[in-house]
Amino acid sequence: METLERAPKISELIDQRPMSGFQINTMLLCGLVLVLDGFATQSIGFLAPSMAQSLHLPVSTFGPVFAAALFGLMLSSILAGSIADLVGRKAPIIFATLTFGVFTIATARASSFHQLVIFRFLTGLGLGSAIPNVVALVTEYSPRRLQQILVTTLFCGMPFGALLGGLISTLMLPRWGWRSIFYAGGFLPLGVALILTWMLPESLRFLSTRGASRQIVDRIVARIAPGVTRFDLDSPTSKVKDGFDGIPAIRLFTEGRAMGTILLWIPFFMNLLLLYFIVNWLPALLRQTHMPMIAGVISISLFSFGGMAGSLLQGYAMKFYGGRRVLLAEFILCIGLVCSLAFIVSFPLMMAITFVAGFFVQGAQAGINALSATFYPTSIRSTGVGWALGVGRLGSILGPIVGGMMLSHAWTLKSIFLVGSLPALFAAIAILLSSFLPIDRSPYRSI
Repeated sequence: METLERAPKISELIDQRPMSGFQINTMLLCGLVLVLDGFATQSIGFLAPSMAQSLHLPVSTFGPVFAAALFGLMLSSILAGSIADLVGRKAPIIFATLTFGVFTIATARASSFHQLVIFRFLTGLGLGSAIPNVVALVTEYSPRRLQQILVTTLFCGMPFGALLGGLISTLMLPRWGWRSIFYAGGFLPLGVALILTWMLPESLRFLSTRGASRQIVDRIVARIAPGVTRFDLDSPTSKVKDGFDGIPAIRLFTEGRAMGTILLWIPFFMNLLLLYFIVNWLPALLRQTHMPMIAGVISISLFSFGGMAGSLLQGYAMKFYGGRRVLLAEFILCIGLVCSLAFIVSFPLMMAITFVAGFFVQGAQAGINALSATFYPTSIRSTGVGWALGVGRLGSILGPIVGGMMLSHAWTLKSIFLVGSLPALFAAIAILLSSFLPIDRSPYRSI
């Protein structure tokens, strides 16, 4: 008697088959959201000197303006991840894109310091909602063998958005002023949100583990694996218990994940502190050394271009050499690179170091983002990524504030950059400590 072959599960269809055009298009749409995110988040760093001059404000007072968006990012990263693990990925991504588009336009109309702070906070609420959900969606449409590579490649979008902002600023800033750049950075997301409503799918893995309508699942499977008619829905990736253990955030610390979660959060905090310290204050620091205003735009553009290259190569490096080894090397190199900025007086050499620093700092960020997505199961993936980013945003808030305090107290450029190297040191220590965890409990394991 002939035995029927077992029908594959949804996860097996995704993991074992070549990537379809449908999956690639989904990832490109997610990448587009991160391009706009990078534009909206980081463009204020090189616009700050012009904004301060236009609004008659000292540039050293812009710490709260930088921090406001990051505080919004922190809150929404934490909340949106948990919500998405209950309702899905698509709706939060669209809502987030609309939100940061609307309030980026509002920022262009700000006429006072207080309005800038409020509108940047509201912009941050949208920006923070987008990131954990696009990371989760890309992870859940990626074959397991390619997850690290695809998620780190996705994060080319943020430095590319910042680079695009720098290039647009060099054209628009002298002609139409800083407000025009915020208008551009606001209307683009509104158009993209309409495209997402039409073209972006819900996560198939999420639908499968949540017992969604078979008709909805069938339509998506037909796009991924044409001709496949027999398949089974996935079972939940881990058992959700009653009471507090069923709350997504609590589950980050259950089932043996507690220490791995903490040792993942520390590099998130430290690296985002370093990244936003550089992005927000490097143009102002260069201006303090009497370099032309365009030097700030060039520096952040080079930092972002280096970040694109680093993000593109990060996944391949981690796949072949291991996440722990690559990240540890990157943070050690970052210590030396940031310290070296304290002693460089040559503008070309400083720009070269800025490019290399962007390569490693933003490459490392793409790497730990990918590891946070693969460390947690589908049922709490957005929560895990969102909380890691939320904790990291505490560092990104602290970076601009500390930079502003050091500037207001007349610290020298040398002292500021030497202190700025400490976050990379603490991140390296956390990754070293992770080597004492069992391999299946470490976020830095290879997959």
